[in-house]
This record gives sequence, C-alpha cells and structure tokens, in this order.
Amino acid sequence: MADEGTGQKPDLVWGAKNIGAEINKTEKAAFHLLEKKMLPARKVGRQWVASRSALRRHLVGEGEAA
Repeated sequence: MADEGTGQKPDLVWGAKNIGAEINKTEKAAFHLLEKKMLPARKVGRQWVASRSALRRHLVGEGEAA
C-alpha cells in the first residue's frame, strides 16, 4: 500500500507474514527470527511491527542484502 501523495510504501510493516515477505523469508522463519530478537522489531499487543528501513539497514549490516 502506498502513502497518499508520495507513492511510497509506509515505513512500518505489521505482522510476521509481512515482515517475512519484506526480508524474503517464510512467515514461520520470520516468526522464529522475531521471537529470538534477531530482527529489529517490537511486539505491539499480539502483533509484530518493524520499520522497513530498519530491516533493510539490519540486513545490509548482516551482509544479506545490497
């Protein structure tokens, strides 16, 4: 979904499934990484939320993305 007026995706990614899609992992793999605190994300209520830009910085720092 794009931000109105900018044409860009919002920075927040909600849910393990969407976070997994953002980092090219399955929902199950993403959930595991989230539970082990291996990704820059937080739990809000019962749902995980992460910053798209923080995920990208983290992956670049890990050498997994360019």
